[in-house]
Amino acid sequence: MNLKKVLFASACVSFAVAGFSGSVTAQQRDRVVKTTSSQPVNQPVYAPAPQDKSRTTSSSRPTLTNDIVVVRSSPAEKPLVKKTGSSMAVGSALAAGRTAYGAGVSSRIMAGIQARYGIPYLYGSTGPNRYDCSGFVWSVFNEAGVNFTRASARSLWSSSTPVEGDERFKFGTLVFLNGLGHMGIVADENGFYHASSSKGITYSPFKGYWSSRIVGFRRLDPAAAAKIADEQ
Repeated sequence: MNLKKVLFASACVSFAVAGFSGSVTAQQRDRVVKTTSSQPVNQPVYAPAPQDKSRTTSSSRPTLTNDIVVVRSSPAEKPLVKKTGSSMAVGSALAAGRTAYGAGVSSRIMAGIQARYGIPYLYGSTGPNRYDCSGFVWSVFNEAGVNFTRASARSLWSSSTPVEGDERFKFGTLVFLNGLGHMGIVADENGFYHASSSKGITYSPFKGYWSSRIVGFRRLDPAAAAKIADEQ
């Protein structure tokens, strides 16, 4: 009986020692912490592309290898007079004799128009820095040697002679417009020169805006025209 107790006690002590040893061993093992990757398991890993050291990047612009040549136009090449919309037609009219007056007077009238081309408009002015319509006509003709009293468009209409047919479109003929409130100098069958309130001394075509505003075409009194012809 005592022997059984001794054997039972020994067995209990053995189990207790074995359990204690296992607990100590478990505590002494290194803990392994399982980490979770932020990348998918099957995601391929890309290595950075190797840089080509032979290529260099420059932020500066390429150097010019050609000489810079600045071409300036010669002052002699610039026209002394502005070209107008009908300068060629007027030149042809002068050459062909399609003028209201002789060649000398017609050339001087053309020169006077060109010299004033582009000068601003001012009502009642006869130049040299501003012109109205009748002041422009008077100054050009007076400078060309065709003398008459400075007057309004309406007064010049009354003192001049009407022309018809092709005579209307000879260079130097006077054209009256806007109920005799405006006038100009005929260039040819296509248009006329006048002092525009918006553009100053300019060329305008008959076609379009002015076509319905034409009152008629006239020239100076025959006696005055005859005197001009004698002096040429």
